[in-house]
Amino acid sequence: MRENIQVVVPIVQRIERPSNATPEAKVPTADRTLPPHVPYHPRHRHANRVPEEGSCPLNALKDDQIMTPTAPGPQSSEQSNSTRSDLLIRLAAPRGFCAGVDRAIQIVEKALEKFGAPVYVRHEIVHNRFVVEDLQNKGARFVAELDEIPEADRDRPVIFSAHGVPKSVPADAKAREMFYLDATCPLVSKVHREAEIHHGAGRDIILIGHEGHPEVIGTMGQLPEGAITLIETADDVAGLTPADPENLAYITQTTLSIDDTADVISALQARFPSIAGPAKEDICYATTNRQTAVKEMAKGCDYVLVVGAPNSSNSNRLVEVAVRAGAKGSQLVQRATDIPWDEIADARVIGITAGASAPEVLVNEVVDALGERFSTSIEIIKTADERVAFNIPRALRDPAPASAPTAT
Repeated sequence: MRENIQVVVPIVQRIERPSNATPEAKVPTADRTLPPHVPYHPRHRHANRVPEEGSCPLNALKDDQIMTPTAPGPQSSEQSNSTRSDLLIRLAAPRGFCAGVDRAIQIVEKALEKFGAPVYVRHEIVHNRFVVEDLQNKGARFVAELDEIPEADRDRPVIFSAHGVPKSVPADAKAREMFYLDATCPLVSKVHREAEIHHGAGRDIILIGHEGHPEVIGTMGQLPEGAITLIETADDVAGLTPADPENLAYITQTTLSIDDTADVISALQARFPSIAGPAKEDICYATTNRQTAVKEMAKGCDYVLVVGAPNSSNSNRLVEVAVRAGAKGSQLVQRATDIPWDEIADARVIGITAGASAPEVLVNEVVDALGERFSTSIEIIKTADERVAFNIPRALRDPAPASAPTAT
């Protein structure tokens, strides 16, 4: 049987900085366009969904409309225009915010608009401190567990993070008569439903994922303890001892390495030929698209910088994918201050991408920091258009009540 093979034909767009750019006469932001992204702002969330062939200036928003990150440090006097090395920056697209992250942030912001501060959020809404701190400044309060919410604030809304939660968490909220909003990514909820269906059919379930990750904890918490067995690698398959090898199913975390997960699935199918899998793969579109873009972008790169948080699974996978795809080195950076200047001093081609929870303003910060030390030109390596959007909960779309409801 002939397999369906997707051929990725990347779109490459070259953007040159003027050759006379100097630290004193830096290329104005207005003159440098980086399609297909704009800085993160609530009214311009879908950075991956601008006109296909158009460009959008980095200053498309006024200065007072965007969250301005800390500027890079001052230019060294030794790094004049005549001594700065040429550097090609290759930007992967798509990169950054996905629809699930975008929805989760909207839920917190809309809740603050509708019900006022404080709004409580269980765990980080997404894995990015820049986003979390911005929401804190707007009135969100982050807690590890519901019992940390003061008694006096039990009538305030509480939001569950995009990674999903065990069923015990909303049950606890109901018992405490709390009004809660679920920001779980719909693609994670899809995996939860798959687990329930397999369990209802009497199958033992194998979950491919990373132990301790919030999404894995939430997925395993959808069913009674022992109903799901967690594995991480293909080597783990050999140690499985299911009660009924003929009645198994597998599901996966949504943010895994595509290639590593394929190896695990192949090992499962080789050992358990009758194992059931999802009708459509569980690794989400955003994870797939970002890894595909990095594979194309990393070819020929001396180094790849991945903008993202250390606890972001999909960001860490991008670091691994970049090296496997041919980059000589790769590193996760949260901000421009994390750039490993000594390691990239001799680089001539640097790739940049961002995890699904990293706002584009942080990518811009890294690009600008490189522009302070190198004479840069920019290439966009685009492998997909993203036009996915998820609705926010109905409770946030209805007219604002005088106060938050007491229960969901």
